[in-house]
Amino acid sequence: MVTAKRPPGWPLLVALTNGRARVPDDRLAAAVRGRVVLVTGSSYGIGEATARRLARAGATVLLVARTADQLDAVSAEIRADGGRAFAYPANLADPAAIEALVREILAEHGQVDVLVNNAGKSIRRSVADSYQRFHDIERTNAVNYLGPAKLVLELLPSMRERRTGHIVNVSTAGVRTPPMARWSAYLASKSAFDVWLRCVAQEIRGDGVTTSSVYMGLVHTRMSEPTPLLNKMPGLSPEQAADQVCTAVATRPNNITPPMVRPADVLGNLFRVPTDRLFELYFRRGERPRKPGSGA
Repeated sequence: MVTAKRPPGWPLLVALTNGRARVPDDRLAAAVRGRVVLVTGSSYGIGEATARRLARAGATVLLVARTADQLDAVSAEIRADGGRAFAYPANLADPAAIEALVREILAEHGQVDVLVNNAGKSIRRSVADSYQRFHDIERTNAVNYLGPAKLVLELLPSMRERRTGHIVNVSTAGVRTPPMARWSAYLASKSAFDVWLRCVAQEIRGDGVTTSSVYMGLVHTRMSEPTPLLNKMPGLSPEQAADQVCTAVATRPNNITPPMVRPADVLGNLFRVPTDRLFELYFRRGERPRKPGSGA
């Protein structure tokens, strides 16, 4: 990806809008050395960078994603660098595949100490372009909500039985800020799992299982690249995003939230109508002319 020249103060702007967190290497090592950490969506982007750093810290990393060849390549590179990594290709949108995955992992490793739910599917599409594409909503929910929920349900019994475990949800800052046009399917699916996990957290903490939500700001990855507007906005690299995930793994906070998200959340609720109107105007300025009744 070609990066345009950035104005002075750009790193500060990135930090304010997307947050910065980096746990020291020694603290991360103390938290994960000898532990089994499962990272979904670990063939590229945030998941790959997270798996690499966890492996350097001494964790046994289980890489899960659909892309078998890339997953094998990443795990092989981690092992070549002295880390412990195992590839488990799986379609996390398939409940039966998740059941088989967990059976195999528990049989081979005995336990999962930390689950990093990172796999996700992004989609930016107007409702007018979605009239004949209900499958977009189904697929997005399968990856961003139903799949992660199924994976948690499969792993929770062993975690609760051992009275230890940690679940990290790599969510999006969009869950905490006013909703935006074109992002309905994506934000709805991410919000659903976010609320589901927060409810579950109240039931499992007494059994020694904790959760952290990372409300990730913009990260420049393969997922964001198809949207030209996002490429011009201040964002994190996959490695910087992985630092936030690893901080959540090591320190187990309730959440990690970019500095600008909380005030945006408050103002968005206080001024909901004008905020919605503002985003409506922005949407209409960028919307291409459309024939009446057309969904194309």
